[in-house]
Amino acid sequence: MSIDTPEIDPAKLGEMARTCACFNFRKASRSTTQFFDQTLAPTGLRSTQLVILITGELLGPSSIARLARELVMDRSTLTRNLKPLLGMELLKLSLAEGGKHKSVEVTPAGRAALIKAAPYWQRAQEHLVHRFGTDHWNRIMTDLANLVEATRSSVVGPL
Repeated sequence: MSIDTPEIDPAKLGEMARTCACFNFRKASRSTTQFFDQTLAPTGLRSTQLVILITGELLGPSSIARLARELVMDRSTLTRNLKPLLGMELLKLSLAEGGKHKSVEVTPAGRAALIKAAPYWQRAQEHLVHRFGTDHWNRIMTDLANLVEATRSSVVGPL
């Protein structure tokens, strides 16, 4: 049994890559992550870890499911990313009220790591805002928030 799929013209692959949202957002995401990782290197934190710590601090004690939703990550990926932070004692897991679910919480050491990382993060952030200009940067942030909203609530069906 074969599945009917449309033919893809190899000559059009370059145009597809140039205009593909997924291709280009992932490329920009990797580049941005590398830039922030290099800037944050003296703190011992990676940008992905800092984002988890910031979100954990903003939410307060919360379930892994809630943290995953806020970060737009699947639970298994988040759990894998929590392990180093738990090992460094920057986060702690405890049983949530009622004892059914695990709760994630930033520790005092985690708060100290956030404070240490803040000037490095700020330096990287200011570099990007300066590079694009404040008005353009604000439009980028609005567009990214709108993109997250659009992709969270939409599923495109089969061909």
